[in-house]
Amino acid sequence: MERTAKQHRFRTMAAIVAVCATLVGGAAAAYAADAGGIQRAVQVWIHGDQTAATIQFDGNGSYSMEYTDGEGNVRHQSGGGVVFAPDGTEIPASEEDLMAHLTAPDVRYEEDGSVWLHWFDQSLDITDRFEDGVCYVKLVNNGEPLYMTVKYENGYATSSHKYVSPWEFN
Repeated sequence: MERTAKQHRFRTMAAIVAVCATLVGGAAAAYAADAGGIQRAVQVWIHGDQTAATIQFDGNGSYSMEYTDGEGNVRHQSGGGVVFAPDGTEIPASEEDLMAHLTAPDVRYEEDGSVWLHWFDQSLDITDRFEDGVCYVKLVNNGEPLYMTVKYENGYATSSHKYVSPWEFN
């Protein structure tokens, strides 16, 4: 009889372990699935302020991000796109491509007429730097230069080597 009781306890313990493993495995699968995306906490620079954000990549070239701004408001941002493969076909943007987009300089045209450039911890008023609708700005982050050509209300181009001529883009 003692042997039967030990077998019963062993089987009960094995069943409990199997149920726990199933629950933990199911929860991990549900989190990993997360509607087909990958979610992570990141630090991003938004308008010159380092900000904690939760970002989710859907694996199909899009992301959605949630963060709390300096005034305590929860903000949502999303985007995405495609890139071109070497053969010219469009493919969904990768997480790396999307993060490069999120860390790119941000040019803001304010209601008061000023123009602000934000990149990492730098915020510059470039309003008075425009000549004939074009502004050239050299930025440095961690010792690495970024040469920026800004067309007033018509986009910008960057290079780590030289200023891009305004007629080379848009």
